[in-house]
Amino acid sequence: MSSRTPLIAGNWKMHKTGTQAVEAAGKLKRLVDAARDVEIMIAPTYTALYQVAQTLKGSAIAVGAQDLFYEKQGAFTGKISSEMLVDAGCSHVIIGHSERRQFFGETDETVNRKIQAALSADLIPVFCIGESEAQREAGDTFSVLDKQVRVGLKDFVSEALTRIVIAYEPVWAIGTGKTATREQAQEAHQFIRSLLETLFGKPFADTVRILYGGSVKPDNVRALMEMPDVDGALVGGASLDPETFSKLVFYNE
Repeated sequence: MSSRTPLIAGNWKMHKTGTQAVEAAGKLKRLVDAARDVEIMIAPTYTALYQVAQTLKGSAIAVGAQDLFYEKQGAFTGKISSEMLVDAGCSHVIIGHSERRQFFGETDETVNRKIQAALSADLIPVFCIGESEAQREAGDTFSVLDKQVRVGLKDFVSEALTRIVIAYEPVWAIGTGKTATREQAQEAHQFIRSLLETLFGKPFADTVRILYGGSVKPDNVRALMEMPDVDGALVGGASLDPETFSKLVFYNE
């Protein structure tokens, strides 16, 4: 098990109105108030960010956004800047999620620019990478991860990336009910950490947190978290219910 402080993060995706999000956040706050030695983050929709941040003010639960745009301002209809997220109460932002790549044209190059924008605003980027089922079956998992990391973090230095979080999410396990075995997760995380050591040095690689995402549930989270290179979870569906999500937060009890 990792010595790095675990992060259990919930990606609410396109669920919950502002009222519903506030209710869920308030309930979660009460449920996880006693949590120790673990960091917690939830990422509601844009329209609920400010309300949820106000609800969670003073609690141990951080608020993140599900995406951002890389420009600070301008004629970019429908986009949200890093400064707007900070103003709404965010400390984290998810970048490069597979659904953004699959449905909205996200590329490794735009991910790189978004990470830069996030860091410039002192947001913590949760940088998502992962292979599709076809890529895994073709034996391309490591080459896909290698490219996503190298291009996503191109031109950065380790000093600028001290707060970044990596999230390994095998696309074939997101919302499908399939979960990578803990051995598969560890193998991928170990590869990512080794690559980060090559690119940025051992001190950085040893401290960066790598989360696992892909149908994480109360019945599999502990086994995953026992792996030495798994430092937390980025949770989708199981984060929507405060009771269920709290069980993930208290995975070690």
